[in-house]
Amino acid sequence: MGGVGDGRAGPALAVLATATALAMGVWFSATAVVPQLTTAWGLTAAGGSLLTVAVQLGFVVGALVSAGTGLADRVPARRLLLAGAVGAALANAGLLLVDGLAGGVLVRLATGALLALVYPSALKEVATWSRRRRGTAMGVMVGALTLGTALPHAVTALGGGSGAATDATGGGAPWQAVVVGTSVLALVGGLLTLLLRRPGPYARPPAAFDRRAALAALRRRPVVLAVLGYVGHMWELYAMWAWTGALVAGLRGVGALEDPARAAAWLTAGCLAVGAAGCVAAGLLGDRVGRPATVVLCGTASAAAALAVAAVRGGPLPVVVALLAAWGFWVVADSAQLSALVTEHADPDLVGGAVAVQMAAGYLTTAVTVWLVPVLVAALSWGAALAVLAAGSLAGVTAVLVLWRDERRRTGAPAVAPG
Repeated sequence: MGGVGDGRAGPALAVLATATALAMGVWFSATAVVPQLTTAWGLTAAGGSLLTVAVQLGFVVGALVSAGTGLADRVPARRLLLAGAVGAALANAGLLLVDGLAGGVLVRLATGALLALVYPSALKEVATWSRRRRGTAMGVMVGALTLGTALPHAVTALGGGSGAATDATGGGAPWQAVVVGTSVLALVGGLLTLLLRRPGPYARPPAAFDRRAALAALRRRPVVLAVLGYVGHMWELYAMWAWTGALVAGLRGVGALEDPARAAAWLTAGCLAVGAAGCVAAGLLGDRVGRPATVVLCGTASAAAALAVAAVRGGPLPVVVALLAAWGFWVVADSAQLSALVTEHADPDLVGGAVAVQMAAGYLTTAVTVWLVPVLVAALSWGAALAVLAAGSLAGVTAVLVLWRDERRRTGAPAVAPG
């Protein structure tokens, strides 16, 4: 990562990216083993979805409390990251101590709230190490988050199978092993941050969250459009991450593979993990050709991939998996670029409020679609669910297209401008 900040930026970014990837693995630890928990706890389909939705809601609450109380401003980001990772590891392990939906939801809410200390803090910390190529650095960090989403599936595969593909008769890694494994990895990720002794050379005090400042930030049309673009992106992203395992488990041809549960787990992990490469590629592209162009490309390609999966879901397994991998590559690629658009267009004194609004709106949206996808699958089909996700992505692209048009009209710049 030469050129991303001073000479020590590369090692610092490596530590932060690794810590984030390991810590964020607990986000979908319960989702990856929902079929086993359904049997163990007697869950309904809605109950299984609620375990994932609870993490999304906990994250929103944790982020707003952290910003609103000034915690994010008074405590160094690397210390918050350490506390959040260790706390999330312990909260995730709390799944071993409960025996039903009510306890599970409480534990998952706590996990999400503590993860709100991890991801935003990691982004703030890496910003202190990068300036000229911040888009690339942020892309690396979102890529680390993406690898974290694949971890629970990799853990279940190493243990013998995927929770998403495990039926009531057993097979695959016990859900308890997945919980323990992801908790240990999160703990290791938190401890890695002890290697960071100081912030980077570009550290500056962030703006404290203020409700009036947040509302004032939305008075700027470009900020509103960037937030709407982020909402459309998040409409698709977390639902894809949450339910790809279930989609893969039901594909024609998976059952014919040797050890179908383990094969489904590895396929799912691969389709999610490839998004890390998409984040880095979009970061490089955003720094070169501009954020709006990059977001439009990624969002359109993601929607197209989702619709292609819907169209050929019953086709040959290699074709469907290849399209799922393409979706995984594009679906998260523009995440960092959308966040950068919000910060670049907000009043410098109101950036904290703008980012708080962006994250709250985005993660509240994920709670809706994570719940909605299994409902649509049960009532209609996977094709209908995927089409609804693609529509959200295209709506976000439309908002960014308007933003891009406004920028060109205001500056007289060509269609592709420097980022």
